[in-house]
Amino acid sequence: MHFPSLLLGCGNTYNASVSTATAPDYALPAIGGKHHFLFRRLHSLSGIAFGLYVMVHLLVNASLIQGTHPTDIYKIQVQKIHSLPFLMGVEWALIFAPIIYHTIYGLWITFTGQPNVGSYPYAKNIFYFFQRLSALLLVFLLAFHVLSMKGVFGASSPLTFDEHEPTATAIRSITTYGFVSYVVYPLFILCACYHLANGFWTAAITWGLTVSKASQRRWGWVCLLIFLFTFACGMLALVAAWTHKGGIT
Repeated sequence: MHFPSLLLGCGNTYNASVSTATAPDYALPAIGGKHHFLFRRLHSLSGIAFGLYVMVHLLVNASLIQGTHPTDIYKIQVQKIHSLPFLMGVEWALIFAPIIYHTIYGLWITFTGQPNVGSYPYAKNIFYFFQRLSALLLVFLLAFHVLSMKGVFGASSPLTFDEHEPTATAIRSITTYGFVSYVVYPLFILCACYHLANGFWTAAITWGLTVSKASQRRWGWVCLLIFLFTFACGMLALVAAWTHKGGIT
């Protein structure tokens, strides 16, 4: 079996009769009636939109590794983002709304599905299982990340992010608590990157872009590279935070 198939399930052409872990047809219409097909497509589309944002977010975070000499690249990028007009509207339209919809509908799919990985341990069933497991973990990890950075745990909390001092406060948020630094964020990055890459691979099938076995294998290699690239970016940000604990000087 080719290596990408071990991560992304591209060793064989997708076969719905094999991967029966998805929610059955009699369950899905309960949430949207005759429109459940449209809702599934919106779920895929919202995942793609948020996935692209995650790639940009991790790439910006990776610039922490460059430090502040001679220029604080991370601070410059954050200030560019926060200087966008109608930032709150952009965040809700392109980030919060897609992820909320994707999360709610994804949870419905997860809890109405019929996982059979124990009976049929095919590669795609295993990937589906980890896709759903990573999704459940991401619900809590993403909520913690957003709420802590937004100051929900208190404006004076060391987890709070300050856009005016982004470098120092980002590092402080990551490194103040050992469990958060060495367990929560590494797990967060791993789950996010796997869910992103595997989601991109299945999205291509959903939209009819990779029909043949060869096209799925080729796209699988691309998705493997996406996983490695995004995971490397996330870990670079963590390494920078660990290295410059207390603030980059």
